[in-house]
Amino acid sequence: MSSKANFDLIIIGGGVLGAFHAYFALQKGLKVLLLEKDPRPTEATVRNFGQIVPSGMADGEWFRYGKASLETYKSIQAEFNITIRQNGSTYIASSETEMQVLQEKHQQYQNVGYPSELLTAAQCRQRLPALKESYCFGGLLFPEEVTAEPATLIHRLLEYLVTRLGLDYRPATPVIACTFNDVSCEVRDVFGQVYTAAKVIICSGRDFKFLFPEVFQTSDLQICKLQMLATYPLPQVALPGSILTGLSIRRYYAFKSCPSYAQLNPAEVAEDLRQWGIHILFKQALDGSIIIGDSHEYADTTATQELDYGVEDTINAAILREAQQILHLPDWRIKRTWNGYYSQSKSAEIFEHVIDQKIHIVTGIGGKGMTTAAGFAQHHVQRLGY
Repeated sequence: MSSKANFDLIIIGGGVLGAFHAYFALQKGLKVLLLEKDPRPTEATVRNFGQIVPSGMADGEWFRYGKASLETYKSIQAEFNITIRQNGSTYIASSETEMQVLQEKHQQYQNVGYPSELLTAAQCRQRLPALKESYCFGGLLFPEEVTAEPATLIHRLLEYLVTRLGLDYRPATPVIACTFNDVSCEVRDVFGQVYTAAKVIICSGRDFKFLFPEVFQTSDLQICKLQMLATYPLPQVALPGSILTGLSIRRYYAFKSCPSYAQLNPAEVAEDLRQWGIHILFKQALDGSIIIGDSHEYADTTATQELDYGVEDTINAAILREAQQILHLPDWRIKRTWNGYYSQSKSAEIFEHVIDQKIHIVTGIGGKGMTTAAGFAQHHVQRLGY
């Protein structure tokens, strides 16, 4: 019979949401165990742009989480390289109405002290020489925002937590049971090892089949599948920071509070872009390649088989067609394509379920995990009484 290892807090799931829960718990002096089923996190935390953009969050609570996340990313980067670069976010308007929305958002952010700079079309092209003149009506720059290398960030963050803060991190350790009694929680992995703690936080992403499947089956969680592409390295092209476009202005919740938002006509967007939930983002990686995306398809947790695991060329062709209306690149050849999947709630900004005040399921943060997970985790750890 295996011995039991005791901790103050056990976190299941080593993606960005689980890792930042560990970070803030460690900051409180807790003895923390982080269990990850895969040898390395390979899900939504690494299959994204690496854009941290509080500017796109809905006004209020989640915008505040985004701002808090910025501070956390920068604080960690100051002592350990997790690939954070403060190179700003630029929204590009493709019409006069979109530009009016950006002007209104700039004023709103001025009122709350969040730095932004309106850019003329010429200033946009000066910052982004690859930008097509025919597309751009002006822009809005957020100089405080940051980017990361998504394939690297989580691994560097986990290394920091282990080497600097004393995290007990156990990858390749799937958990098969999580129970509780009056005193503590008990977690069992596939190898028969048992761990105990006063509380357990489960950040299981889109994995709904192994721990408390009955909770997820009766939830309103859904899975979103997205498609992304990356070019070959283009070192001769300079695209600093996050590049967000007119379709982003139409999609992101932040802009829905602008008076002119209602004047944006959905019919102006091509039918296939609307059908596949496509909006166009660009982010240049350190090797000079440019990440382009993305699309959004949805299915309930009970019908995830409806989301084909394959990459649909038709969707990628639509993404590239629109991207080529925005940027002039010397080489549009695509080196790689991939799918990402994340979970989200239909009725809430995040899914939370508490079992006997001891086991806390936290998932369904949607497409805003990289931007808000740190801020939410900080708040959640405090809410749990630590």
